[in-house]
Amino acid sequence: MVEELVTAGVALASVGTVYVMAAARIVKQYERGVVLRLGKLRSGVRGPGFTMIMPFVDRLQKVNMQIVTMPVPAQEGITRDNVTVRVDAVVYFKVVSAADAVIKVEDYRFAVSQMAQTSLRSIIGKSELDDLLSNREKLNQGLELMIDSPAVEWGVSIDRVEIKDVSLPETMKRSMARQAEADRERRARVINADAELQASKKLAEAAGVMSEQPAALQLRLLQTVVAVAAEKNSTLVLPFPVELLRFLERAQPHPAHAAPPGVAHVQSQQAPAESGQVPDGASDQVPDRGADRPLELAAQAQQLLTQWQQSVQEQLPPVEAPLDPDFRGSKSGQD
Repeated sequence: MVEELVTAGVALASVGTVYVMAAARIVKQYERGVVLRLGKLRSGVRGPGFTMIMPFVDRLQKVNMQIVTMPVPAQEGITRDNVTVRVDAVVYFKVVSAADAVIKVEDYRFAVSQMAQTSLRSIIGKSELDDLLSNREKLNQGLELMIDSPAVEWGVSIDRVEIKDVSLPETMKRSMARQAEADRERRARVINADAELQASKKLAEAAGVMSEQPAALQLRLLQTVVAVAAEKNSTLVLPFPVELLRFLERAQPHPAHAAPPGVAHVQSQQAPAESGQVPDGASDQVPDRGADRPLELAAQAQQLLTQWQQSVQEQLPPVEAPLDPDFRGSKSGQD
């Protein structure tokens, strides 16, 4: 009798253990359990942790509640301005109602993927190329609304939609590159012209200041000579001041074919002396000093030019003689 009771107890314990093992379920923290009893949805959704169902009667289906990252395959379409593009995107979504995700749609992942591809092709046809390239934030919002509207009934919430890349044909890329290059060149020309305008204004102001002080032009000339000579060039092109030429021109007699008055006066005085004749009243005549004034001015100008050349040569650095014996340049290194 005792043996029969022990045997029955062991059998009953074994059946209980098997039943518990068949009925026990573990739901993870990021999951929710939807129970279907004989094909009918139970009202309560099982939370995370240990739960029990009726074996062979209930069926527990787990639904992941995490945010799912789903890449959308690249879709090729024609934009509103008739440009063929290829666009791919990525969709972030999550399940907010586990019962609706199981009951109202067969496979919510596949449904969201197909809806994302259809919406992406639709948004390509409604947009222009410039919007796809520069105004993606607005397109992302519109694409999110298009996908989220039917997904709400499936118990799915679209968290975010992002357009990843826009592929263009090679011909369109070259055209855009030429357009960008032309725009850059246009802006460079405008900036260069503006710089020339500002430089011309400053040069005009500088010319006005130098016209008030003629010595400033000579100082600027000497500074230019020193700056050029510092490069150690064997040839130095030295500009000749126009003011000095004008000074020499004023010193010349006005009639080009006539002899200077001073020279004619001297010749007229020397002719009687050579012939041995002394004109009457010669001792009473006073030599005309005003007629010799142009010659004196020319001599002074020549002396000033010589002094200026000597001062320039003193400021220039010495030029070393070339090592080539066939070099026939000047000894001073200046032409």
